[in-house]
Amino acid sequence: MDISETIAKTAYHAYEKSLLKEVKEGPIPKHIAIIMDGNRRFARELFLPPTEGHKEGRSKLEEVMDWGRELGIKVLTVYAFSTENFKRSAEEVEELMRMFAENFRKAGDDERVHRHRIRIRAIGKRELLPDYVIEAIEYAEERTKDYHDFIYNIAIAYGGREEIVDAIKKIARDVKDGRLEIEEITEKKVSEYMYTGDIPDPDLILRTSGEERVSNFLLWQLAYSELYFADVYWPGFRKIDFLRAIRDYQRRQRRFGK
Repeated sequence: MDISETIAKTAYHAYEKSLLKEVKEGPIPKHIAIIMDGNRRFARELFLPPTEGHKEGRSKLEEVMDWGRELGIKVLTVYAFSTENFKRSAEEVEELMRMFAENFRKAGDDERVHRHRIRIRAIGKRELLPDYVIEAIEYAEERTKDYHDFIYNIAIAYGGREEIVDAIKKIARDVKDGRLEIEEITEKKVSEYMYTGDIPDPDLILRTSGEERVSNFLLWQLAYSELYFADVYWPGFRKIDFLRAIRDYQRRQRRFGK
């Protein structure tokens, strides 16, 4: 490493440390949701197959989980695989399913998960997933079901509109069976029927890759969430990018429609 690289690295770490201190002094969001976008484009620019981008993305998620925990962010929800993603090539989908199964198994056995009492959950239409992925999800969920210090939701086979439709069906069924009166159907009650019904809505929704859309993610829950778009592919997402997003959130005045 030459002198210019050393200086640049030193300056970067000094800035990261300063930014971390600044962010810690402000209000920390309780729930951050992330649209992890750009794995394939990251790989393409390096002339690598898409699967290599997904592998880099998996490593980045582990880093972001650590950053969030360092700041005391209690709930993290990440968009890992949408219902639309099943339309990708069979080879890519199969590789992603294999990675999901491996990662859920790994999470269920991860010493850090148990030490920090992190609850792992999958949200989405898991019946669309291969049996071996469902088994891996259930393994991680069962091993962490009693933890409440932190909650990590992985949205897999997920679609925001599908979630709302599922909630409507459950409400209709409960009304039909006499478990719910029509007059009891309020905004709060509908929220309880969502996949995330037992946790607060996201304070901040962050998307990487420079795209500025929500792509069918948490459509009900994002009503009053702050949105932040980072112009960097997910595998290249740095800690200072994460901290800048939170600093931007801290500088906003949230009115919740008032």
